[in-house]
Amino acid sequence: MAFTLQLGEKAPEFALPATDGRTYTLSDFDDASVLVIFFTCNHCPYVIGSDEVTRQTAEKFASRGVKFVGINANSKNTYPEDDYEHMVIRMKEHAFPWLYLYDESQDVAKAYGALRTPHFFVFDKERLLIYTGRGIDSPRDTSKMTVNDLDRALEEHVARIPVSVPLTNPIGCNVKWEGKNAHWMPVDACDLV
Repeated sequence: MAFTLQLGEKAPEFALPATDGRTYTLSDFDDASVLVIFFTCNHCPYVIGSDEVTRQTAEKFASRGVKFVGINANSKNTYPEDDYEHMVIRMKEHAFPWLYLYDESQDVAKAYGALRTPHFFVFDKERLLIYTGRGIDSPRDTSKMTVNDLDRALEEHVARIPVSVPLTNPIGCNVKWEGKNAHWMPVDACDLV
């Protein structure tokens, strides 16, 4: 598990259940001129700390054809609060402006090469990867934020300017893998909290 989707590669297909009770595939978002797929979860302090900045970005670009899709692939055996039922509760409490999908098998996270929560993947109209990495430079404490990489990438792309910084390191907790891949990364920031 060391592969991460490369810039210019096509978005892998998926069929995943969402907290609204429906199952969604990649083609359900064909009407979006830009698709932001990000790997997230319920418990991670980096996700919780930056959710409102992500909301602001999603709302800012919604009228410009940009859609956001959150995917939770964390093992519920590692963090029980990352299970589907808690996802439903979290969406009811926060009413985020994105769909929240559950990747219980973790196959989609592996196909994209998700490393952390949150980890953003931005695709153009042809669903080619144009940006991947962090949303902001201080997701756990947004009062220390100096740059919003996701916002900048989207702003540049919708203005038809090449994305100036298309690749950054995601900052957050490791994805919680099942089984033998569960601890493939040596230190997890969440475990240091």
